[in-house]
Amino acid sequence: MPCPKEIRLNNLIAPTFQVLRQLDGACDIDSIIDALVEKLSLSDDIVDLLHKGSNSQTELEYQLAWIKSYFKKLGYIIPDGKLWVLTPKTKELDENAVAEQVRAQRKLDHKIALEKRRNKKNEDSNESIQEDEPLESEDFREDDVLDWKSRLSKVLQNMNPYAFERLSKRLIQECGFTHVVVTKKSGDGGIDGYGKIKINGVFSINIAFQCKRYSGSVPTSDIRDFRGSLTTDIEKGIFITTGKFSSEAQKEACDKGKKQIDLIDGDEFMEKIAEYKIGVKPVTTYEIDEQFFENI
Repeated sequence: MPCPKEIRLNNLIAPTFQVLRQLDGACDIDSIIDALVEKLSLSDDIVDLLHKGSNSQTELEYQLAWIKSYFKKLGYIIPDGKLWVLTPKTKELDENAVAEQVRAQRKLDHKIALEKRRNKKNEDSNESIQEDEPLESEDFREDDVLDWKSRLSKVLQNMNPYAFERLSKRLIQECGFTHVVVTKKSGDGGIDGYGKIKINGVFSINIAFQCKRYSGSVPTSDIRDFRGSLTTDIEKGIFITTGKFSSEAQKEACDKGKKQIDLIDGDEFMEKIAEYKIGVKPVTTYEIDEQFFENI
């Protein structure tokens, strides 16, 4: 299914900037998505639509990742950190000006990428390249923060299920949980492990977790089944997946009057792996200001 017009990048720039302003100029990606869903009246089908070739990222998240990349490049948001934080540069700008500048930058990047691709083809062969030939994300890899996630997602999908449980255990431990154990490989009643965490050094919460390597969206029934396996001594459940959670599954997880289930989807799982440097190493690069060197 092609990307719905409501969430195509060019159509999403202005409303994204608007909700950032409405949220006091500093917020997390989940808050931005919630605000956009309400502002644009997005249906669950659009919100849950997975990006082509991805098991852990929705089309909406993919488009927003590109917008974040352009906002960073143009100096609209602080380049580091998980939060989107508007810089003073945006005080004099409205959403239309921002959208126009992002589109102009996209056009310039497309032109540069097209030229690089043309030069590479000319070096490799005598093949010609058409001006209107579509470009892939690889053509913009210098700016595309999604590439490492795409490769890591495939690694996670191909892991032995018990190895994935051990990886989940390691991540939970890094997050501050103690007494974390993985259950036996069979007869665990849908629970893959247990642990506990002490809040403010005063009281402890017992948790149970389930981890599933999923291609696509986790259905609501899996959340219900997991909740049904939790015993009375478990205060909180954590469901970890390499895929995504459907909108209905998210609603089920936080349904009032029921034991609450915390959800960690594939994208959040990979972000945490990167945060704690579990099996990954950061790579530092630099953006060259060519105009600086020309004018010095």
